[in-house]
Amino acid sequence: MASLPDPSRVIAALVVTLLPTTALLLYNMWPTRIFGYAETTFSYSTEGVLLRKKNGSSISLHAFCESIIPPCRLNPLLFNGHLQTIWTAVKSFDVPIYYKRIIFDAEETEYTGTFAVDFVTRPYDGADPSLPPRTSCYTEQEISDLASQDSKPMLVVLHGLSGGSFEVYLRHCLAPLVTPNEGWEACVVNSRGCAGSQITSSVLYNARATWDIRQTVKWLKQRFPNRPLYGLGFSLGANILVNIHMQQILKNPRINAEQVMQSRYLNEFDRAPPGDVSAL
Repeated sequence: MASLPDPSRVIAALVVTLLPTTALLLYNMWPTRIFGYAETTFSYSTEGVLLRKKNGSSISLHAFCESIIPPCRLNPLLFNGHLQTIWTAVKSFDVPIYYKRIIFDAEETEYTGTFAVDFVTRPYDGADPSLPPRTSCYTEQEISDLASQDSKPMLVVLHGLSGGSFEVYLRHCLAPLVTPNEGWEACVVNSRGCAGSQITSSVLYNARATWDIRQTVKWLKQRFPNRPLYGLGFSLGANILVNIHMQQILKNPRINAEQVMQSRYLNEFDRAPPGDVSAL
C-alpha cells in the first residue's frame, strides 16, 4: 500500500506554485487598483477644437471632456478589461432604449444592397419579433414625416464587431443623453447583416466600410439641416469613424499624407475619442 505524501511537502509545493500567480495578481492590482482606482488618460491634437458654451465663453474639446468625465472607480475584483467584459455577459443589465428602423438602399454603386439605421424614439407598445428587443420599423408615412428644423445635437453611433443597436454598452452611452432634460437625438448605423438586418449584398463590412455611414450623414443633413452631428464609435465602429476622418483629412492638399499615415495614433483606433462628423 502506497504511503501518503508528507503534508508539509504538499503545502510547500502549493506555496511554490501559487506564490508567482499571487505576486503577479497583486502587482497588477497594486497599489491603486486594489481599491478600485484607475488612471484615465486623454490623447488629443495640439490644435484642439473650440466649443462654445451656453454662457458665450469657449472651451477646448479636450478640456471639456476632462471636466465632465468622472474619475474611474472600478470594482477591485474586475481589475482588467477581460473580467469586465465577462461580467457584462454574466450579469443582466436592462437599459430600455427604444428604436425605430429605416432600411436604406445603398447609393454606392460598387457596394449595392441595403443597410439598417435605428433611430432612438420615445417608448412605445409593440415591437417586431424578428428584430432585437424594443425595435420596430418606421412606416413609409412616418419616414416621410421624419424631418425637423430644430437644432438639437444628434449622435450617430457605430457599434463594434458583430454587434448592433441592441448592445448594452451602446445603450448605456445613449441613455443619459436622450433624456428630455439633455435633449439629444441619436441613431445607430448597423453594419450589414447585424442587429437582425437582412443580408442583401455580397459585400458586408470591415474597418474601411465607410459608405453606409457617409450616406446616413448625408441623409441626416438633408432631413435635419440645423442639427450638429456627432460621431461615436466602439471598437470596429471606431475604426470606421477614424477612417472617415482620415479620408477627409487626406483630401486636403496642404497635409502631408505620408506623415499622417505614419502617425502612431493610427495603431490605436480603439482608443480614439468620439469625433464630430458634421463636416462630412
